[in-house]
Amino acid sequence: MKIAMAGVHVNDPLEAFRFYTEKLGFKEKVYMPEAFLAVVVSPEDPEGTTLLLEPSQHPVAKAYMEGLYAAGIPAIMLGTADIAAEYERLTAKGVVFRKPPTKADWGIEAVFEDECGNLIALGQIF
Repeated sequence: MKIAMAGVHVNDPLEAFRFYTEKLGFKEKVYMPEAFLAVVVSPEDPEGTTLLLEPSQHPVAKAYMEGLYAAGIPAIMLGTADIAAEYERLTAKGVVFRKPPTKADWGIEAVFEDECGNLIALGQIF
């Protein structure tokens, strides 16, 4: 068994799709704007785990998303083999980091805003 799809609630799936593809560099897996459905995948693993950019209109989803953001808790963690290079690439594309790459017991972590209502952790595991 493996993880096939994970999701992150977003304010607007169509805006999130633009951010995740144009700024982060993910690739389109499913994009149906008329249904507000957007699924992206890493170009490094195009047949791997997909990420559903899930609408947060449901009150429970909206409260969860807003609660995480207000508490400064990332909604998900993305991984990289070279966090310094990824930090520089994303900063050059205008991604706003709340926390620059910082050493932790398990590796290095940075946190950025996804422009869609979330904080996202970026990690490089030792």
